[in-house]
Amino acid sequence: MAMLRRLSAAAIAAAALLGVQAAPATAVGPAVVSRGVEIPDFYTPPAALPGADGALIRNEPLPLALSLPSIGGPLPGTATRLMYKSTDSTGQPVAVTGAYIEPAAPWLGGGPRPLVALAPGTMGQGDQCAASMGLEHPISLNGRTVSVGYEDLAIYRLLLRGTAVVVTDYIGLGATDRLHTYVNRVDEGHALLDAARAARSVPRASVTAASRVGLFGYSQGGGASAAAAELRSSYAPDVNLVGTAAGAPPADLREVVPGIDGSDITGVLGWSLNGFLQTDPSLRPLAESHLTEAGRAALEDLSTMCIGDALFAYGGTESRAWTVDGASLSEVIASEPALKATLDAQRIGDLKPSGPVRVSTGTADDVVPHGQARQLAVDWCGKGANVTYKPVLLPSGGEQALTNHFLPLLADQGDAIGWLTDRLVGLPVVSNCWTMPVQP
Repeated sequence: MAMLRRLSAAAIAAAALLGVQAAPATAVGPAVVSRGVEIPDFYTPPAALPGADGALIRNEPLPLALSLPSIGGPLPGTATRLMYKSTDSTGQPVAVTGAYIEPAAPWLGGGPRPLVALAPGTMGQGDQCAASMGLEHPISLNGRTVSVGYEDLAIYRLLLRGTAVVVTDYIGLGATDRLHTYVNRVDEGHALLDAARAARSVPRASVTAASRVGLFGYSQGGGASAAAAELRSSYAPDVNLVGTAAGAPPADLREVVPGIDGSDITGVLGWSLNGFLQTDPSLRPLAESHLTEAGRAALEDLSTMCIGDALFAYGGTESRAWTVDGASLSEVIASEPALKATLDAQRIGDLKPSGPVRVSTGTADDVVPHGQARQLAVDWCGKGANVTYKPVLLPSGGEQALTNHFLPLLADQGDAIGWLTDRLVGLPVVSNCWTMPVQP
């Protein structure tokens, strides 16, 4: 936890150096209370939704916290807050929020300006944690809530290359009508692909249906991007997908749970369980039969938290502290076929992705384990996909250290953006599947 506190302090200090003010995660104007936190009224979905996936429901200007005035408009671009329609994993219509940023930098490649649909990494489960709010308030202190918009760095790097960026908040994060369905591959993949569709309808946006589209994400975002690449051919063939950069994807949740359990980010297990129980209420009696009163209270508590809150409140906690017989969550899953089937249905790698894909993973990452992320690349290679696999070679910071998962994000981000930009320009890429022998 000492390392975690140093990392958190460093993040806040870096934001301060950039001139960021700590502010509530609310905008000026009407607000609603969602699970005890005030959320701008914009995020409340209407009673009726449009029929088409990706249809824009509403939009409004979004002030960027880090923005400079210029003759040609604000730098690095002009942002718009979005709400758009998607379809969840049960086939039901759903409203999703996010943000579109039109860059000030010109696009110097051929064709219309391209678009990157960015899938955020883990933000939390409280609506106040949404990535679109993080663009306005990179560091948000709202009561006990600590929210950090750490995806802003990647977004700004992409904008400076002249690519437009659309960010999804995912299903249930931001929009106040339900809980965020954390690491649900279909919900996340659909939300990301529909964000790319919605971007075309943003007033004064320069992207079109012909624009090349790239997907980008790390950790939860890596899994969402990978899932979207697999789902694109059946769900969104109109999205002109030319490349997907998926960093540290949680592709096999049964392999991921043991790495998370007892780490600084144990709280994400609660977010996963909350989401799956919302999607399939028939699992609730089964799950609750294994949970103590403290376990049920932890799930309720976590449902309102952002990643910063969960790090401090539940970092280092083992899931066996939440169960009636002291079994870990992995052991509970192994003993219950219905829970095993739920996690197996989330596995990424069973479908061939559309277009070239880049999978990167830190070789020392034991939080979102390197082995299962690498296996995703191997599985895709076996399906004939054009795969670029990039192991990020960094020393281990210790068993289940958050730095094992966090530092590869920083070390590889520039290369990942460079690879994706080459795809947006139209440059070809040759698979390096031959570099991956069977052993990890």
